[in-house]
Amino acid sequence: MVIVTTIRRDVVTLPAARLGPSNPLPPLRPLDEVHRVDERDLEGLPFGMARQIRYEPLHSILPERVRDGYGRTRAPREIDTIVIENERLRATVLPGLGGRVASLFHKPTRRELLYRNPVFQPACFALNGAWFSGGIEWNIGATGHTTLSCAPLHAARVPAPDGGEMLRLWEWERLRDLPFQVDLWLPEGSDFLYVGVRVRNPHERPAPVYWWSNIAVPEERRVLAPAEEAWQFGYERRLRRVPVPRHDGVDRTYPLNSTYPADYFYEVPDGRRRWIAALDDEGNGLVQTSTDGLRGRKLFVWGAGSGGRRWQEWLTEPGTGGYCEIQAGVARTQLEHVRLDAQSGMSWLEAYGPLSADAETVHGADWGAAVHETEARLADTLPRADVQAAYEAWQPCADTEPGEVLAVGSGWGALEVLRAAPELPGTPFEESTLGDAQAPWVELLRTGSFPEPRRAGPLGETLVAPHWRDMLETAPAQPLTEYHLGVAQWHAGDRAQAVRSWERALALAPSLWPLLRCLAVADRTAGHHERAADRYAEAFDDLCHERRDDGEAWTAATAALGREAIAALLAVRRTGDARAVWERLRAVTREQGRFRLVEAQLLVAEGDPRAARAVFDRGFEVADLREGAEVLGDVWARVSDEPLPQRYEFRMRPAGE
Repeated sequence: MVIVTTIRRDVVTLPAARLGPSNPLPPLRPLDEVHRVDERDLEGLPFGMARQIRYEPLHSILPERVRDGYGRTRAPREIDTIVIENERLRATVLPGLGGRVASLFHKPTRRELLYRNPVFQPACFALNGAWFSGGIEWNIGATGHTTLSCAPLHAARVPAPDGGEMLRLWEWERLRDLPFQVDLWLPEGSDFLYVGVRVRNPHERPAPVYWWSNIAVPEERRVLAPAEEAWQFGYERRLRRVPVPRHDGVDRTYPLNSTYPADYFYEVPDGRRRWIAALDDEGNGLVQTSTDGLRGRKLFVWGAGSGGRRWQEWLTEPGTGGYCEIQAGVARTQLEHVRLDAQSGMSWLEAYGPLSADAETVHGADWGAAVHETEARLADTLPRADVQAAYEAWQPCADTEPGEVLAVGSGWGALEVLRAAPELPGTPFEESTLGDAQAPWVELLRTGSFPEPRRAGPLGETLVAPHWRDMLETAPAQPLTEYHLGVAQWHAGDRAQAVRSWERALALAPSLWPLLRCLAVADRTAGHHERAADRYAEAFDDLCHERRDDGEAWTAATAALGREAIAALLAVRRTGDARAVWERLRAVTREQGRFRLVEAQLLVAEGDPRAARAVFDRGFEVADLREGAEVLGDVWARVSDEPLPQRYEFRMRPAGE
């Protein structure tokens, strides 16, 4: 009996941590991104690569907010899924979590082709914080994991090129203001999941584009790609060309042969078929291939060192096995952004499926033979011409309007359609998806005036694109309008005007703490640390007086502002004032691991390293510890001469580098 391809809703139950509320304070500080290259290192790079590394790197995650409200307490939770299935493959998609393909199961061999995380545990790896490991993720926006990692996407059924059905995912990416779509389908009898991707620029100006498809696979594999060289990037922030497979006397195509986390961007020659595979000791595993528009290929390894092992445990559960990532992107490296002209788009097709090759050859000493064997098996299983033909068959379907809606994303795309009415066939952003977050901006668009809040509380998100900034500049100069205008001006680099806007709003604003906090950030950025500390202390005092209840929004605002205020006060050695802020935090906040670390820092500043050491000895977990952060080791070094305990060992580079 032939089983046709089906698409259905389902749920999966996992031990899951709550995402919690987003940080209500606009992220005004420069982006804390570890994937940056020193300008001096760009001189020796190929011209095109250096140009694209310099091309509009992201400096802020506005208009997004930081997602840091999650913890590390997990409980069984049902997560919505969409399952695409034929008689050979079953793909499980998480539409509410960035459209992640959580599982790709090959039925004839009964093998899971991906690393499937047995838990849902957010950690601070996305550009805006919350991210989780496992599966296939779609990264768009800028260097790093997308801000949509833990956000819902729109999803619907669409006719597939072969007459069956495919699943369309789409959203409006807000860092670059670009709509995108991901179409997934399984042709009848196919061992490969096909994925058509399109990114469009509906604006009158060029836009920088970043895209990397990240595939998590078990790390006990050899990773193969058609390359003799790679660009190696570690957390020392150096990009250098290295040979493949052996570098510094070690075969780096085996993830566990490295000590520290690192990226290897493979230099695939022009004209060569684009593919990457991860094969186990028996020569079996996953292969990803694509049309030539998806140029880059990469291996990310955690390494076998103590820091990498600790991160692996942090992102899942001890004893569940580690993973590495094989990836594919539009540029040679993830440090680059490519130009997308105005009123244009880019698209490509990817294919994911099982591959079996001769194990002795794959794991032999002759790298050329291993690559040739893998590529030959891929050619037998899925010829390059078939991928190109599938791409050409999909292109006319990319504009097809979706049918049954299976999941709903945000209302931000609908707001942009309401503003500019761009022609985006195939990806409708319906007005019905507009919600409370978009409501004041709809009023600004329709009336020219930004509405003042009806009740006290943390302020909503600020839109910072030039067209919204222009509208704010011509709107009546009410306090909330001036606040949002200041944030938009700050984002545009006009910091003096931003400060003036916030200062004008102070005279009439019923709520002072959001403005005082913005001014404090401006002072600290400009090097006026004492004045910044004064404003932070005043802002926190005003918030505590204004706070209406113990609800989630107020608690998140108090925690976020308190954390910043303590750091600013300690920076100018005002430990007494910092302690006063600490004492006014809610007990539930002070018990969180991230605030146990703050307590240790406070105790060190007060000259009591023994008490600070006791905080470490009691144990804590900083749920939002940032990728590459070394703060735990830095504080420990001030309280003890002993080696850093393993539970706090998250260092991703050799000491002192």
